[in-house]
Amino acid sequence: YWEVGATDDRLATGWMGRYLDRVGRPDNPLQGLALDWSLAPSLATGRVPVASIDAPDRYDFWARGVWGDVHERMLQAIGKLGALPARGDAALEMATEAARQSWQLYEQLEPFRPVEKDGKEVDPIASPVAYPGGDEAFPRRLAGLAAMIAAGLPLRCVALTAPGSYDTHDGQPKELTDGLALTAASLLAFQRDLEARGVADRVLVLVWSEFGRRPQENGSNGTDHGAAGTAFVLGAKASGRMVGEFPGLGKLDDDDNLLATSDFRGLYASLVEDWLGADAEAVIPEARRFARPAILK
Repeated sequence: YWEVGATDDRLATGWMGRYLDRVGRPDNPLQGLALDWSLAPSLATGRVPVASIDAPDRYDFWARGVWGDVHERMLQAIGKLGALPARGDAALEMATEAARQSWQLYEQLEPFRPVEKDGKEVDPIASPVAYPGGDEAFPRRLAGLAAMIAAGLPLRCVALTAPGSYDTHDGQPKELTDGLALTAASLLAFQRDLEARGVADRVLVLVWSEFGRRPQENGSNGTDHGAAGTAFVLGAKASGRMVGEFPGLGKLDDDDNLLATSDFRGLYASLVEDWLGADAEAVIPEARRFARPAILK
């Protein structure tokens, strides 16, 4: 539901994907970018292309036993495949377009590929601020995203998965603390990075959890699935206001869940209208039903 922007499990497109279907272009896969191993369902479109890559410095074409000059000739061949005429064959046209856009993406990300200088590998994603260290992909992807935005790549919507596990049925205190600490530190570094590059006013971040937790400890130092999740809107232009009210622990619903005090579809409608500048009615089903919170200054 959070991904598709509706309480309808029959929808095959995501809420940002439907926005891109209305305003996107047929030749720009970077307009919807998942920095992850697979496409985020929220970016699933019906008509325009989107992309999923591990990181901007890790996008490549790989073939077993192929490297060096042969690898370079293979890349050139992929580019040429995208220029072949489809001759009215719908399947061939789709395959040709996929090859063309894959090669286009490869060229767009060329400045971010690692290079060697004086026998040493030079990091093409040199951030003006320090991100959390370690092997975690999340801060590295955020640093790459900041570099892509600063480079003027044609991004509209980007999705990432935060580190850690939030399905904390047991051992919650340490697991939750570790995940939140790395997520928060990475997002803070990302915001400072955007500010240092002079592009902070172009970015608004939505952080959300796909489900809440029950308020009661479950006997194994954890909590079970619950209703009333949480979300945060971050950025230089975010209003900094509370949306809804914390309902407290004194009154729960019939299933011992926290009471929800605002609807996520209203938040999405505000994001679509106030930030993305599109018609929420065309993106969020029954959008007129939901109050629009003030999310911008």
